[in-house]
Formats: sequence, structure tokens, C-alpha cells
Amino acid sequence: MTKGRIPAGERLDDFLCFAIYSANLSFGRAFKPKLSQLGLTYPQYIAIVALYEEDDVSVCRLGEKLFLESNTLTPVLKKLEAMGHVVRERDRLDERQVRIRLTEQGRRLRVRAYGLGMSPASGMRRAQVAATHACVVALRGTLVGLKEK
Repeated sequence: MTKGRIPAGERLDDFLCFAIYSANLSFGRAFKPKLSQLGLTYPQYIAIVALYEEDDVSVCRLGEKLFLESNTLTPVLKKLEAMGHVVRERDRLDERQVRIRLTEQGRRLRVRAYGLGMSPASGMRRAQVAATHACVVALRGTLVGLKEK
């Protein structure tokens, strides 16, 4: 290695983790105008989508599904509750657990937000989106598997 020169593969733009991280930030920026019209942030939006798929779940289960820790997810859910989109209740069988469910207003919001997937904004064809999605999901699975070892 020459002094003051970093070899290929060691620069920030060569890091896969940075490419994915910065793409995530770019998606957030691309989504922001549409989500602002709905009065939502991206974490609030994905919580609504997840609850629409699987409603009346524990905060722990929702956090697992969204890959968010409880201390990150709880403020998101409190805000959604204040907005009237979800209800948070103690589990009747286990008081330590808090369960989350969509209200009718939350369900209507998810229907209004349908189609916000942003595939057209990516500039990619449907097949490219599907292939990229499959690669990213496979990578996530590998990384989750490493964490569990």
C-alpha cells in the first residue's frame, strides 16, 4: 500500500454496508413528501403496514417484525396512538406485555397509503426491483443468522 492511498475496496463508496445504508436514507427522502401528506414518518408508516398484515400483536412481536428495539418502537407507537391510528393495551393474560392494534382510522390510513411502494421512483423495472429485493432479503437473513451465532 502506498502512503496516503487507500486500495480499491477500502473506500467508503466501495462498502456494501454504506451503499445499503445510503440507499435507505435516499428512500426515506423519496418517501417523505408522500408520507408528509399522510401525516406520517417512515417508521410510523412501516408500523401501520405491519399491523395491517398482522394486527393485535405485542410490542415485542412488532419490533421483531420491523427489526426495531422496544425503546425505538415505543415512541413511534405512542405518537400513532395520539394520532388515533392505534390502540395500546396491556395484555390480559400477561400484564408485562403491551399489545398493539389498528383502529378503524388506522386501517383507512393504510388503504389510503396503498401503492406507496416507490418502485417507480427507483427507476427500476419490476423484474429489477424483485431481484434487488430478493438479494437484500437474502443478505439480511445471512446477517441476522450471524447475529444469532
